[in-house]
Amino acid sequence: MAHQSNLIAEDIHSYLKVQEEKDMLRFITCGSVDDGKSTLIGRLLWDSKLIFEDQLAALEVDSKKVGTQGEDIDYALLLDGLQAEREQGITIDVAYRFFSTDKRKFIVADTPGHEQYTRNMVTGASTAGVAVILIDARKGVLTQTKRHSYLASLVGIKNVAVAVNKMDLVDYSRERFDEICREYDLISSDLGFEEIVYIPLSALKGDNVFDPSTKTPWYKGETLLHYLENVQVANNAADKDFRMRVQWVNRPDLNFRGFCGTIASGVVRPGDEVIVPSSGQTSRVAKIVTMDGDLDEAVAGQAITLCLEDEIDISRGDMLTTPQSRPSHADQFEAKLVWMHEDPLLPGRSYLLKAGSATAPAQITELKRKVNVNTLKLEPGKTLAMNEVGICNISITKAISFDSYDTNRHTGNFILIDRFTNATVGAGMIDFPLRRATNIHWQSIAIDKQSRSTLKNQKPCVLWFTGLSGSGKSTIANLVEKKLHSMGKHTYLLDGDNIRHGLNRDLGFTDADRVENIRRIAETAKLFVDAGIIVLTAFISPFKSERNLARELLDEGEFVEIFVNTPLDICEQRDPKGLYKKARSGELKNFTGIDSAYEAPENPEIVVDGGETQVVDIVERIITELFG
Repeated sequence: MAHQSNLIAEDIHSYLKVQEEKDMLRFITCGSVDDGKSTLIGRLLWDSKLIFEDQLAALEVDSKKVGTQGEDIDYALLLDGLQAEREQGITIDVAYRFFSTDKRKFIVADTPGHEQYTRNMVTGASTAGVAVILIDARKGVLTQTKRHSYLASLVGIKNVAVAVNKMDLVDYSRERFDEICREYDLISSDLGFEEIVYIPLSALKGDNVFDPSTKTPWYKGETLLHYLENVQVANNAADKDFRMRVQWVNRPDLNFRGFCGTIASGVVRPGDEVIVPSSGQTSRVAKIVTMDGDLDEAVAGQAITLCLEDEIDISRGDMLTTPQSRPSHADQFEAKLVWMHEDPLLPGRSYLLKAGSATAPAQITELKRKVNVNTLKLEPGKTLAMNEVGICNISITKAISFDSYDTNRHTGNFILIDRFTNATVGAGMIDFPLRRATNIHWQSIAIDKQSRSTLKNQKPCVLWFTGLSGSGKSTIANLVEKKLHSMGKHTYLLDGDNIRHGLNRDLGFTDADRVENIRRIAETAKLFVDAGIIVLTAFISPFKSERNLARELLDEGEFVEIFVNTPLDICEQRDPKGLYKKARSGELKNFTGIDSAYEAPENPEIVVDGGETQVVDIVERIITELFG
């Protein structure tokens, strides 16, 4: 591999030392489809002479085989490595590449331009300090240009280079370049960018990429490389307040106790005072331990182990910070959320929220607005589809420490994880804690659940009947309660239709409303159990996630899932309310079992056959199994 520096051949150790001390810039290329992002990065790699001989040979072969430039080199093939990318001539996944010059090292993320891969663009932008937004000089500012500009702003990028590419195809027209600059000025005026530079270039021909072009004598600005080498990215993590999430408590023996993690921001030294915001306990740093020995100072980005002077309670997920400027510590906050999964966001559903090493169950309690990323207008909505952005309130089961994303993007971000598939479904940026989260506290109550259940001489629980409409669950639940009442038990039956006349009268039958319907029922059932009552619920409750949420609200043994397993064809034959007939004719939308899914229980406590078994026998079996 050839390189601009002769040191690589003459003195490898000196070369490596020089490379180690260079500043590093992470940037992304983004824009619409076929604006030339991959070609531009390929040109940067080519001109920086960071291509191995075997890569060069392969590139020449591939350019002739699948390239788009005839006999010429197709620089985009250096980035588009997936077979599908080469076949279609587009970028699908994010490609990261390293290159360096005499002044700086770079990691560039080539992000896809297609709308369906917007989530990939967010991933690439999340660690970048600069965005290079490409615009095809022939097409001008497109919808995806606006989308990517908004998302770059959303993740906190403040420095933007607008590369007006393919100037060779418009005869290097200054008028066309100026027109595009004015157009982009209009769409970016509300995005909060601190610096925008405009560069006319041809990635394919190399004009104004590394060297000034003779084709644009009217352009007196800097080349793209000169801009990247000299741009100063504000808000360096090392200049912010000290923050470090604890990833592991290292206790190999009685003589050593260290807290391991990567410094998110700031600087720490032995003797510095630190605080744990979750408990308010403070101590001082005794030493900073690494594999290479103790340090006199550690800065943002370094993985270290901190040993403290005092034995204070610190666990994985806690944050160590400077006492003079503490982060927020709350269990509710407002955030901007980018949805990244094919299944839509359902407010009320339980997800896992992961912020650094802190993980806890979480719910979107309110989707306040959706952001139309094409117009930047706020719109109402009940859910988010893949690649959509929303402003929402989030509640988690335990308080965590965080900063607003605008203040510190390293401690103000999080991801949401599906609790069943472990898929990452969303990425978020925290705006601020909700004040009510810090003003509300548990009130101590003298009479507890045990006292109430002892008075009633029974063990409270929830008998959760689930099954398709027409399965017989309401009939069975009603007879089970009647039997329990005759046995002297204190009960209450929550029926799906009855609840919708009052508590849940504001809810419809979309997936989002079904989730909220069951969430409210689960919370209500928990209150009944706390009152010492045996509560029966008869709801379709089609989603495993919400049934699992109800189970987790209760103590071990208090949730009994009873699956009334009646075949769909029998339910349709019964059709007591005529709903299946309406659903089949298209009059009734989002009907479970027809055009809305029912997720059958995997491990219910009791399964009964609501199709063939006599109801009296089912009731006797349930009573016998649960109450002897």
